[in-house]
Amino acid sequence: MGDYTTVSVPSSKLLFRQLFEKESSTNTYLLADVTHPQKPALLVDPVDKTADRDISIIKELGLTLIYAINTHVHADHVTGTGVIKNKVPGVKSIISKASNSKADLFVEHGDKIHFGNLFLEVRATPGHTLGCVTYVTGDGPDQPQPRMAFTGDALLIRGCGRTDFQGGSSLQLYNSVHSQIFTLPKDTFVYPAHDYKGFTVSTVGEEMLFNPRLTKDEDTFKSIMENLNLPYPKMIDVAVPANMVCGLQDVTKKSCEPLAT
Repeated sequence: MGDYTTVSVPSSKLLFRQLFEKESSTNTYLLADVTHPQKPALLVDPVDKTADRDISIIKELGLTLIYAINTHVHADHVTGTGVIKNKVPGVKSIISKASNSKADLFVEHGDKIHFGNLFLEVRATPGHTLGCVTYVTGDGPDQPQPRMAFTGDALLIRGCGRTDFQGGSSLQLYNSVHSQIFTLPKDTFVYPAHDYKGFTVSTVGEEMLFNPRLTKDEDTFKSIMENLNLPYPKMIDVAVPANMVCGLQDVTKKSCEPLAT
């Protein structure tokens, strides 16, 4: 079973938990509006192997899980959305329309995912995959401050996701990060889908200064990404087909529809 970390967030409305799956080094994030009567919650990037853990803490905290969402079609683990949907009635899965995978709801750039009186803004950040999005907490006095960006594999702490599979493009990723993430306030927290060195959080300002890849110019970044010489992802042949159907869930009778904003 994975571990979870409580992170101090300056908001009396937002309950936030950072959870970890050790085998794939995946971060799953739990967010909930605890001032709302139903305490609606969502999970970002759940993993099938830790779905029971996530469901358990949601029950312990008295939350109502309404969404299980993914930043992209993962290649290194099977999403937990299918397992969670089968075990928690009423939960809807969400992924970007550009991912061309199965889900209950599709989102596009500029959409908002509401949970109680809080919301996540959807920002398209393709490059690692065609369908990558970053989810950013809302802007406004009634929303958590500083803002929080759940960047998936587009932006990692002192790194970024590879660009040689699933329609990846190094120049597209470079432009995505610079236009959609590095334009956020510098104190915005960065919460990636993975970390392999024990880091749990960064900020936009830190990554703009210290990210060893994305602080370079476009041509240098492209050269770095083309010469990573990374091994073939060991889970890709299992994970991608499963994640294209929402983590092995039976979607044959489910209709997929855009998310109303």
